[in-house]
Amino acid sequence: MGEPVFVNDQNHGGGRAEFERMFQALTGHPPFPWQRELYRRFLQGSIPSVCDIPTGLGKTAVVAIWLIALGRCPELLPRRLVYVVNRRTVVDQTTGELERVRERLDQTELSGRLRQLCAVPVSPGEPPLAISTLRGQFADNQQWLVDPARPAVIVGTVDMIGSRLLFGGYGVGFRSRPLHAGFLAQDVLLIHDEAHLEPAFQRIIEEIQKEQIRCKEFHSFQVMQLTATTRGQAAASQADVFGLTEAETSAPREPDYPPTEPIHYLWRRIKARKALHLMPIEDEKRELVGTIAEVALRFAHSGGAILVFSQSVEAAEKITEQLRKKNQAVQQLTGTLRGLERDRLPRDPVFARFLPQGERPEGVEGEQGTVYLVCTSAGEVGVNISADHLVCDLTTFESMAQRFGRVNRFGDRADTEIHVVHPRQFDANDPYQQARSKTLQLLRQLAGDASPAALGKLGATERAEAFSPEPVIPPATDILFDAWALTTVRDKLPGRPPLEPYLHGLRPGDAPETYVAWREEVEVLQNEDLREMYPPADLLEDYPLKPHELLRDRSDRVFRHLAAIAKRHPQKAVWLLDDSGSVEVLTLSKLTDPDKKERIEYRTVLLPPSVGGLAHGLLDGNSERANDVADEWYADKEKTVRCRIRLWDDDPLPAGMRLIRTIDTCPDADERESEAGTPLRRFWHWYELAATGETEGARAAPQAVKLDDHTNQVLTIACSLAEKLGLAEPVKQALVLAAKYHDFGKRRSLWQRSIGNTDHSCPLAKSGHRLPPVELTKYRHEFGSLLDVPEQPEFLQLPEDIKDLVLHLIAAHHGRARPHFPADEAFDPERSQAQATAVAVEVPRRFARLQRRYGRWGLTYLESLLRAADRAASAGLFAPQDFVSSGEGSAVHRLENA
Repeated sequence: MGEPVFVNDQNHGGGRAEFERMFQALTGHPPFPWQRELYRRFLQGSIPSVCDIPTGLGKTAVVAIWLIALGRCPELLPRRLVYVVNRRTVVDQTTGELERVRERLDQTELSGRLRQLCAVPVSPGEPPLAISTLRGQFADNQQWLVDPARPAVIVGTVDMIGSRLLFGGYGVGFRSRPLHAGFLAQDVLLIHDEAHLEPAFQRIIEEIQKEQIRCKEFHSFQVMQLTATTRGQAAASQADVFGLTEAETSAPREPDYPPTEPIHYLWRRIKARKALHLMPIEDEKRELVGTIAEVALRFAHSGGAILVFSQSVEAAEKITEQLRKKNQAVQQLTGTLRGLERDRLPRDPVFARFLPQGERPEGVEGEQGTVYLVCTSAGEVGVNISADHLVCDLTTFESMAQRFGRVNRFGDRADTEIHVVHPRQFDANDPYQQARSKTLQLLRQLAGDASPAALGKLGATERAEAFSPEPVIPPATDILFDAWALTTVRDKLPGRPPLEPYLHGLRPGDAPETYVAWREEVEVLQNEDLREMYPPADLLEDYPLKPHELLRDRSDRVFRHLAAIAKRHPQKAVWLLDDSGSVEVLTLSKLTDPDKKERIEYRTVLLPPSVGGLAHGLLDGNSERANDVADEWYADKEKTVRCRIRLWDDDPLPAGMRLIRTIDTCPDADERESEAGTPLRRFWHWYELAATGETEGARAAPQAVKLDDHTNQVLTIACSLAEKLGLAEPVKQALVLAAKYHDFGKRRSLWQRSIGNTDHSCPLAKSGHRLPPVELTKYRHEFGSLLDVPEQPEFLQLPEDIKDLVLHLIAAHHGRARPHFPADEAFDPERSQAQATAVAVEVPRRFARLQRRYGRWGLTYLESLLRAADRAASAGLFAPQDFVSSGEGSAVHRLENA
């Protein structure tokens, strides 16, 4: 470990005037004093571990600050910023803010600076900043995986980011897991928004950071908590806490109005008037819903936007029902909505009323008159909404502070009311109830003033005691990290536990959850013989589940809905997935066996759409309708370019797509023609957009690609990556040689025949055929390359440790060799089995040696550099003339000498 991998560049400086000008151009407003100070820290390479800033004071502008500083000092700051929000958040709003920043880049010289950092040239009409979202309507455009030298922002939930950091990934196949882990945990600033809500995730990312330091991994993984509500002083006392400046915390009793300076706007938000009213009830279980609805209806003629919060989904549903019975305009925001419907919420006129005018989707007008938004905790965090009034039940302090931050957020009103319905008594033996009781005591201390300034004056110790009890967080050890890193071991592995407890912790009484989605292939492959030909796990590897397809609810609630569906369709086969990617197929009647309810806990149920179960984006066992939305994944914000599509028979080939799978649904079709003599619908073709594809480059392409041409393209990009990332010479040499030899195994006649190429004098890297590649055997071309490369003269001249790295990069460039090749793939059609076995045995040994040398995330990062070059070349994202030689040391110069 501790290998020199990166070479530093020169230092830079940056003036305050330039920063303020760029910040204004990117965000549309001048910076607050704390934002100027944070920029100064970034220029020094000093990233605080905690950024304690109240809600509504521009926390997400941290991204713009990082971007400006990166343009000034690229050698001091990570190339990627990973922005993590609570799992119950609408991610798209954060992404929308970032897109507005990106659209304004060309208004500054920053755009040119960022372009200079990219290894794969960015076209003139394309911004140099990549933005990818691992959840929401922009999910996942793969931009961050193509060029690791390109500045990128990746936005995702705790589940989406956390699972990938730990070599897992909801909806990510085993081939892509190391790729994601490497680029999320190396050369990264990870910002954990509202970190106090997810202490388990904060703990695990800090453990990853410590483990990388212990192992002397070669590139930075920096973590910053971004929070408006720190968990007291105990944790923060040992951390580098950054907060508001003294001028910002010294707001006058009556801030200037109208505001004329940036700090005046900040003071106005801090002092925003929010009149707090506490309403006691005797029997919370019996009275809560009715009381909240009654208080909310007092605003029915106000013409305002009324926000309602409840802890439980059941209560939210009942409150919504009561408001609708009174003919009120109501929308719901709960964590149980399917991703697609949740992504569409901003276009709903009722929901749009709660959005700032500048953040409403184009063409969407807010509903007129009084409107209500009823939320569970899904609306507490990360959603940029602001209501006129708030009615809610009582939770713990950190949650109440978040709720208060969603009303009169910008200090525009002087008449805002907050009504909190609470029980008079609390269970003395329940830690959570005692935290609620202490929260109530704090609220009483506010004496009716719920402004951020008043909340900030409450004692830190008292606030910490009123937080929800921390979950039990299982310790993450080096042994666990080792087990999670074995991504090619797809079956259950002793000592490799599920990731959920490490991301969220274990709370007494917390109910397990289950995901649900609908797919046509579950319907098409009801026949067991077809499932043997096309294993469900392989299909989901090619066409993974995306967040917009999934809904999530408590497992007991999901089971009740599934039982209702099973009464109508008891013999329908469904797929049950675990987080390792394995799939169990069983009938609905078997799935809903009342003696095995726990079978669906922390798993995903994949249903055929014909059984129904979906209503208004929510799981509903009584509904006979449901739809497959797997293809509703787009590469552009306007939703004009699909990332993937499944078509039947002779439908025209979609432009820019490559074939990744064909399913023959009627292998005995000659015997089963219809009476009219017309063949049944037979071939189901699956395509993906080349630029965003997730498969192994798919052996088919829109046009045939010569192997030598593809290799030269990969080599060009690898050289450029080595240059732009400043790789140290030995690692640079290994990457370039691995790029040169990575596809040698494709020269085998067997492999060429499998893609339909009969002209072996001109080997191809990709076929241009409509028909799918033929699986003649399970031969892996990268395994064949391992047998050829050691015979190359320039390889023989390398030191042994660099030979190891070259061979591993080649072996792992499609996700294998971590740590092994499966036995049925460990052969070569043109070599003896003894030779193949000797190579196969060495693969896991080499993996272990290199992981000790470069660290777990360091090694997968190096693997991912070659994979990124291969991906960019396969997607046709550049032309050779895009890479302009700049003399000795340039990518082109090194290519000419490779």
